[in-house]
Amino acid sequence: MTEIITEYRNENTKDIDLLPTIDIVHKMNEEDKIVARAVEYEAENIAKAIDVISKQFLSGGHLIYFGAGTSGRLGILDASECPPTFSVDSDMVQGVIAGGYDAMRFAVEGAEDNYDAGYEDAKILSKNDVAVVISASGNPKYLLGVLAYADEIGCKTIGITCNSEGKIVDEVGTLICVEVGPEVIAGSSRLKAGTAQKMILNMLSTGSMIKIGKTYENFMIDLKATNEKLKDRAIRIVSQLADVNISKAFETLQKCDWKIKTAIVSIKKNISIEEANQELKKYHGVLRRVLSDFANI
Repeated sequence: MTEIITEYRNENTKDIDLLPTIDIVHKMNEEDKIVARAVEYEAENIAKAIDVISKQFLSGGHLIYFGAGTSGRLGILDASECPPTFSVDSDMVQGVIAGGYDAMRFAVEGAEDNYDAGYEDAKILSKNDVAVVISASGNPKYLLGVLAYADEIGCKTIGITCNSEGKIVDEVGTLICVEVGPEVIAGSSRLKAGTAQKMILNMLSTGSMIKIGKTYENFMIDLKATNEKLKDRAIRIVSQLADVNISKAFETLQKCDWKIKTAIVSIKKNISIEEANQELKKYHGVLRRVLSDFANI
């Protein structure tokens, strides 16, 4: 049997079980430094993937992550953060893990080897969606089942892997292959491979949300102010972008149910909350377009 790259032994950490704790930490940190550079090498393909996702979002599509084990959990984590950060519907970005809900907490034996389960799970896809399959090795049969169904319906596909010889490589529309090298502990792909996947998922979801107008400058203008910390952040965002004091920002946010964009437009244009909502609707909720139009009047 040919050994795959994600199972290779790391020559730099052969003695890790003999080291003082501080040296274990230094060894792991040195290996982690490799990850960011490896991700950088794939910047062009990550950008291509973001453009695919944002285009499908604007066509009413969804972003759906599929993975097994660590990869599946990371997809679900990224998906779960999108609604509170960008005020999108919970089904706009979704995560699916081989083996179902129980696999979030426990290893489900054989789940990644189940081609038929991947094919069935993929039936939540439509042709307007984007399926992102995530795997360090790139070999799970579960993901091949997902890709088979996606191909049948003409759904866009993106693959994230750390193995250029993985089976998903030739099956995806856009490939992101980050070769981080052998893990600190041989085969433990929750380490460098998992870190690389987390970085890429951050870029895919955040980048595509930026492209569809879910931010203004580098502010989260669509966040849901559901607790005191987030309300404080909303007040500071409105205060800075609308150039008003904290009291005015707080007062306006209370009037518009803590909708940051509505508050900013109302203040900047000196119009009512209802009129501000209409302006945003006119420009599909993109604050940059509303304020640019205002600047040209």
